[in-house]
Amino acid sequence: MALCVAVVSKENAPKYVASLNPEDELQIQYEIHSSIDFVEEKLKTGKKDMRELYLGLLYSTENHKVYGYVTNTKVKFFVVIDSSNLLLRDNEIRFVS
Repeated sequence: MALCVAVVSKENAPKYVASLNPEDELQIQYEIHSSIDFVEEKLKTGKKDMRELYLGLLYSTENHKVYGYVTNTKVKFFVVIDSSNLLLRDNEIRFVS
């Protein structure tokens, strides 16, 4: 189940964060900010003409997994999923555009 959805600007400022569980919101925001570092690393090591915008699994803890998508204008989308009862594999999770 998706616990949180976040939109982050190209300047890495959070524009929208929606969380289902207010008690875990601070932990989830930390995981999103940690994921931004992985996105920046993937964008620096990637080709200039990057065709694959879905970045896949960015950050994982024992309870949560963070998946990311970046647009060609560098706006980032994150989904935090509860991994304690996750039945899907990492390669089966895709963003539908």
